[in-house]
Amino acid sequence: MSNLRANRVAEQMKKELGEILTRKIKDPRVGFVTVTDVEVTGDLQQATVYISVLGDDAKKQDTLLGLAKAKGFIRSEIGNRIRLRKTPEITFEFDEALEYGNRIETILRDINKQ
Repeated sequence: MSNLRANRVAEQMKKELGEILTRKIKDPRVGFVTVTDVEVTGDLQQATVYISVLGDDAKKQDTLLGLAKAKGFIRSEIGNRIRLRKTPEITFEFDEALEYGNRIETILRDINKQ
């Protein structure tokens, strides 16, 4: 039962985070960020937000620093938008699945050329 609730909270957080990151964050370090997934623990205390950033590695690191700086603001915005007793602690991580998929696609394309 709690896993179902955690999934619903994760989906709601994903939707709200997309809105917050595009409209509310004014930090110039935070560029074009896409929230790809949110995982919430069963007790709703921790949330891992997976993001994808357009740009090179330096841009990605700047974005991560900007998000870390704005973490308190983001958490309070989530708390205002989603009614929970306690807002989950948020950690941001890069979603490596897109890069991994692109690398596999490039390898397969190279194999097909040969």
